[in-house]
Amino acid sequence: MGAPSELLRFTTAGSVDDGKSTLIGRLLYDTKAMFDDQLQDVEAVSKRRGDARVDLALLTDGLRAEREQGITIDVAYRYFATRRRKFIIADTPGHVQYTRNMVTGASTTSLAIVLVDARRGITEQSRRHAFIASLLRIPHLIFAVNKMDLVGWDEAVFERLKDELGDLAARLDIQDVVFIPISALTGANVVSRSAEMPWYDGPTLLYQLDNVYITGDHNMVDVRLPIQWVIRPQSSEHPDYRGYAGQVAGGVLRAGDEVMVQPSGLATTITKIESAGREVEAAFPPMSVVVHLRDDLDVGRGDMLCRPHNQPTVGQDLDAIVCWFADRPLRPGARYAIKHTTRWSRAVTGEVLYRLDVNTGHRELGAPELRTNDLGRVRFRAMAPIAYDSYRRNHVTGSFILVDEQSNATVAAGMLVAE
Repeated sequence: MGAPSELLRFTTAGSVDDGKSTLIGRLLYDTKAMFDDQLQDVEAVSKRRGDARVDLALLTDGLRAEREQGITIDVAYRYFATRRRKFIIADTPGHVQYTRNMVTGASTTSLAIVLVDARRGITEQSRRHAFIASLLRIPHLIFAVNKMDLVGWDEAVFERLKDELGDLAARLDIQDVVFIPISALTGANVVSRSAEMPWYDGPTLLYQLDNVYITGDHNMVDVRLPIQWVIRPQSSEHPDYRGYAGQVAGGVLRAGDEVMVQPSGLATTITKIESAGREVEAAFPPMSVVVHLRDDLDVGRGDMLCRPHNQPTVGQDLDAIVCWFADRPLRPGARYAIKHTTRWSRAVTGEVLYRLDVNTGHRELGAPELRTNDLGRVRFRAMAPIAYDSYRRNHVTGSFILVDEQSNATVAAGMLVAE
């Protein structure tokens, strides 16, 4: 059948003990995406702990503390593939203490699976994670009502939760929402259709993952190419070679296109595009390419190529929604290194406009600071001009991280707002 061509990144979310790690373990097990020694290790640990059956959650909960406590602490990434697609799964923590880990794991995904325990219904963390998925502009959301085996496969339970989750989804900024009743423990409706729930005629979880439309998730209108590296071999074989390498963040690039370099504003024309060592006719997200320009301009790491008539915002005054990671609070006047696409600069924090209540979505105006796991809107002043778009328009050119230069720790992730 050939290798799968599409890549889907998705994350699991929800409250503690809703079955996120077990669901991923079930997906890996039923799609035969694990090695024999992995399965043998999980079987041995399950037997040693006295479990009645193999605990598939152990496939993702690899830290000793995670296995001892039975919770996910860090983000775990797992990979599998079907004939149609390749998948990267981010198994994120459900505990409120690790909200920052959930934001980190979900920030690069196109789809979120929010699990809900059929016995407990919607919890505070279910609402929290659904709201964060909406805030991160994740375009596709699956509400998986798990542990249907523990409520006797009752259709009425699922329909009640589906109505409640539908009301929740209606208040979020997510367009594509699907509801699936499952049992991660038994595998019902995960990969294979459940015989115990004949009343459900929707897709299985894997079918939905395999067929959700993701081609339109990339911004194909606004040309954006952050330059990561200038390639100059300076060899006798290629004496005049000069290429600008980077990953396309938006739009479509072709030889002959007029482009502008930001933030300098210099204009030129693309003469050739290479990818994986060969010349290509066009480049589009998320291709990694080398672009050749007609003119020998001052273009370096951190610059961005765009179209002359379709330019990003260029400025030093930034307005962003920030998730604060650090133990020390964010206060106005603090200085940090800021990494935006491939550009490093320095920034000073300004006013905290409001803090977000992630349970209700309400804004707490006048908050003096942001503490660990807080989300809020903050103003910054960068030391050098930055070319950016709003996060709503382009996730790559609209996001950044803040780094403490003394400890080299990442203290925050932000989503830019362009007026």
